[in-house]
Amino acid sequence: MHQILFYIGDFPIRSYGTVVAISILLAIGMASYMAKQEGKYAEHISGMAIWAIVGSLIGARLWQVLFFEWGYYSQNLGDIFAIWNGGMSIQGGLVGGFIGGGLYTWRNKILFWEFADIVAPGIILGQAIGRIACLLNGDAFGSPTGSSFGLVYPEGTFAYATYGSQPLWPAEVWEGQWDLIVLALLFLIKMRRVPTGYLFLAYNILYSIGRFALEFLRGDSDRMVGLTAAQWTSLTVIVLAIGFMIYLHYRPAKTSPANKAEEAVPTS
Repeated sequence: MHQILFYIGDFPIRSYGTVVAISILLAIGMASYMAKQEGKYAEHISGMAIWAIVGSLIGARLWQVLFFEWGYYSQNLGDIFAIWNGGMSIQGGLVGGFIGGGLYTWRNKILFWEFADIVAPGIILGQAIGRIACLLNGDAFGSPTGSSFGLVYPEGTFAYATYGSQPLWPAEVWEGQWDLIVLALLFLIKMRRVPTGYLFLAYNILYSIGRFALEFLRGDSDRMVGLTAAQWTSLTVIVLAIGFMIYLHYRPAKTSPANKAEEAVPTS
């Protein structure tokens, strides 16, 4: 667990920002691959990514500040903008990214549900890699295991400042592994040719189920009426996603023809 990977002169290269950047690039790469496989929207992936990245950065920071650590940031307003030190909510990033991506599809007259299905695998891959950033930074940590099993964080991390050298549940590690399982499940669902929009909604449901369960092991979140803010968010997302599935069952989403120039060449 290294918060700083190395220095260029006096400038520190932080593991959190580096891994987040890698996760974004891999997510874009996966989305581009899926778009080319479908023969649709490949030329829009980079443009959408810019809107989604801006939205996700704003959403991730605001969510963390307002719902997770307002007690601290209300007394340290200047630290709100210090995103290089960590403190980015994945769920807030997803909400902001979806809003940014949705605005892009609206502005460019792209079919939202069809486009969302294409980029869903890329999103969950980015989330899986992004959790490595949390591990290296010592945030999004678990609660004490009460045994010799668990992650012991070094001094200088948020986890150590909270629990010292106690072994903690590897909540962020298991969430990253769950994200990879969700990615595999999405490919299995895709093989069944489900209605347009269902793949994206299935991603939301599956991720939220895992996040809800793993929150019981987290040691960095306050509880509201017995649940954490992330759990309430997860429940809301699950309910909304099921509602949209029902809606799309009765009002199927529109689809567009594939661009022949982008269709993948079949392999033997």
